[in-house]
Amino acid sequence: MVCAVDHLAAQAGVATMRAGGNAADAAVATSAVLAVTTQQMCGMGGDLFAVVHRDGERPQALNSSGRSGSGADPERLRAEGHTFMPPTGDIRSVPVPGCVDGWLALHERFGAVPLDQVLEPARQYAADGFPASPTLAASASTVAHLPGGEAFQAATHLGALVRRPGVARALEAIASGGREAFYGGEFGDGLLRLGAGEYSESDLTSPLADWVEPLVVDALGARIWTTPPNSQGYLTLAAAWIVGGLALPDEPDDPLWAHLLIESARQAAYDRNDVLHEHADGAELILPERLAPRRSAICADQAVRMGDRYASGGTISLCTVDSDRMAVSLIQSNASGFGAEIAEPSTGIFLQNRGVGFSLQPSHPAEYGPRRRPPHTLSPALVTTTDDRLQIVLGTMGGDSQPQILLQLLCRMLRGDEPVGEAVAAGRWVLSNPRERRGFTTWDAGGEVKVELEANTPDRWVDGLESRGHIVARHRRMDHGFGHANVIACHDGCLEGASDPRALAGAAAGY
Repeated sequence: MVCAVDHLAAQAGVATMRAGGNAADAAVATSAVLAVTTQQMCGMGGDLFAVVHRDGERPQALNSSGRSGSGADPERLRAEGHTFMPPTGDIRSVPVPGCVDGWLALHERFGAVPLDQVLEPARQYAADGFPASPTLAASASTVAHLPGGEAFQAATHLGALVRRPGVARALEAIASGGREAFYGGEFGDGLLRLGAGEYSESDLTSPLADWVEPLVVDALGARIWTTPPNSQGYLTLAAAWIVGGLALPDEPDDPLWAHLLIESARQAAYDRNDVLHEHADGAELILPERLAPRRSAICADQAVRMGDRYASGGTISLCTVDSDRMAVSLIQSNASGFGAEIAEPSTGIFLQNRGVGFSLQPSHPAEYGPRRRPPHTLSPALVTTTDDRLQIVLGTMGGDSQPQILLQLLCRMLRGDEPVGEAVAAGRWVLSNPRERRGFTTWDAGGEVKVELEANTPDRWVDGLESRGHIVARHRRMDHGFGHANVIACHDGCLEGASDPRALAGAAAGY
């Protein structure tokens, strides 16, 4: 089974498995098609994280996130008056993209069929065309006028045929020549020109994909795995451990259910901006002795005072499981929408703005500087039983809210025993900064947050949360602002999957 936010990508992953590929091949094939059809959320100019499970083995984690260029200079930005990294239109917020290195690392370690076969569906869609999805049609005008954005001039209405010949050339080069043909070829040459000193050739020749030790915690009656820092995945594990020791009501519609999950997420993350950086010790961040006082601080009848742009994201998640129960949870991202809204003009590949995660505070552990990885929102997750048998593969887009959405899904499935489709479709809350409309700022005010409620959340959540002291905003729609989750659950002899209806064009496909 494959779950993805675009049905063309999900079908490409399934076709790859039918042709002899495994879950890793399917993940790369799906991700590559998404890089073609879903540039408004992801692409080869972004980053990639993954968690991989093979039956009888400890899960493995892949960090393929890019580093800033050798020319990164925080003093110059501060001298220009910047207090935070420029979100769009500035190449300095563009780390060297790690996505392609992630594909190659995943395929090299686990792939069962040739790389050119895996990438061929994506190449064909780029060369011959694909229909614009609802979310692409709604956002294409943002970049259609920009250099490198010409392909999207035809994408401004649903179903329009979109061709991306530059991306087709890049995929063909990767299939035949590997990383050197991409990072040292047409795309890499263009990136060096755009950088005008921000990057050196050695920045592009250094592989960006690292196999790293995953983080794991036993909580909610299961074993939950994710990627370590610079990923914020530890927040999913920390919040799950905290809520696992609380007296959740039996009914998710109960306002106390929402309150306790919100408080667990707040307690897990209020100091995120101070502790999350590429050298952070993820295992230390989820130690019981660190989290126990945070659990103890939670009150059932009141939101704890902690020191008394909510916007659509640029990320996709996908899940694959094969007949041998090998599984991949993969997340690929531009950071915000079309990223920095800068394209490498020859290939038309838009570049991420993941550098917005850097700090411009002098001596901050996540300060912008040469060849550093920024704090990352990408948080793939995988659940096994306590004896390490595959149970659930899941992931979501959503920026800062990714761990919050995953927490809600985990609690609904593991504690509430809800079917996958019901859990994915259920109304959600996400937390935002009540004072700052700029993206990726949820935790800038510590634990002081606004609770954003989706339209289909229970009506009694509003009064129940407000009476406990939460600042609440009720939204009128169920939409992509509350994440695009993908989930596959393993049962005896069968798979149960769901792709988020908020994505409008996704699919859970299998055979």
